[in-house]
Amino acid sequence: MPIVHAFDPPERFVAGTVGEPGARTFFLQATEGARVVSVALEKQQVAALAERVDELLDEVIADGSARTVVPAVAPVDLIDDAPLTLPITEEFRAGTMTLSWDPEDERVVIEVFPVGAEPIELADGEEAEELLLVRLEPGQARAFVQRAESVIGAGRPSCPFCGQPIDPDGHLCVRANGFKRRDP
Repeated sequence: MPIVHAFDPPERFVAGTVGEPGARTFFLQATEGARVVSVALEKQQVAALAERVDELLDEVIADGSARTVVPAVAPVDLIDDAPLTLPITEEFRAGTMTLSWDPEDERVVIEVFPVGAEPIELADGEEAEELLLVRLEPGQARAFVQRAESVIGAGRPSCPFCGQPIDPDGHLCVRANGFKRRDP
């Protein structure tokens, strides 16, 4: 029998990190009361999820079929800048994620599968061993997007010439043939 970590809706659903820029571990964390579920994932997965949630909500607004208000930006009272809830215990590492809009409940539905438990494999009646299922109200979803974008932007700055991250101890820019650039 699969373990389904379901939150409908969670009290809190955020992206966050542990560690210093350049060596951070990214997490999705859902909480409800004393129950906390943390799933590790890659920075690119956080960015892709936030982008797609934002696009999905924009599509729902453009469609005009929603009965409730779908905010264009995160409601101020839902903005969450607090750190991740401690202790952080990784339930699993995220592999595939699915995203959909439930028109009946008017919620964003996010499913996160562990690495190796891809939904394509589950099409033959198999069940995932573990799954994070989060159903977010539109305002919560916008707040998730805002927080995720903030977390991603808090990393190392990018080199204006090559786009690669600049470490605190320096950066060898490939556009300068491996030499450090000097400011004029």
